Amino acid sequence: MITETIFLGILLGFIYYELVGITPGGIVAPGYIALYFHKPTILITTLLVVIITYVIVKGLSHLIILYGRRAFLCSVIIGFLLKWVIETYVLQISGFANDLRVIGYIIPGLIANEMRKQGVEFTIVSLIIVSGLVHFIILIQRSFFP
Repeated sequence: MITETIFLGILLGFIYYELVGITPGGIVAPGYIALYFHKPTILITTLLVVIITYVIVKGLSHLIILYGRRAFLCSVIIGFLLKWVIETYVLQISGFANDLRVIGYIIPGLIANEMRKQGVEFTIVSLIIVSGLVHFIILIQRSFFP
């Protein structure tokens, strides 16, 4: 089911981009986000990491030249590091629930990079629309073909 969800996220994300002209957070992000629609704390934690990544990259862009591939790589590295720090130190030391995990190592950086290029609001709304549609289709498929 994971493979189908990721594929459907890629397909619907491409169709959405062709119709609207806005990417829903990167090529694989909608599928991965759709996999966690039933776990809102993981979605919120991931969104917080995405926003922190976006703010850090935006701040760094005032200090160093960040555009194109440099900005993309910076977003992915910062998102990766934030997820690693949260799951290695924060969750282990503080004893928080395991639901405060972040989706993937690359997903936060992909979404933050799209936010940097096309705006926070457009990216979040697009990601919610496409991921929600993927989740809805998967739920319907599960009910008819268990």
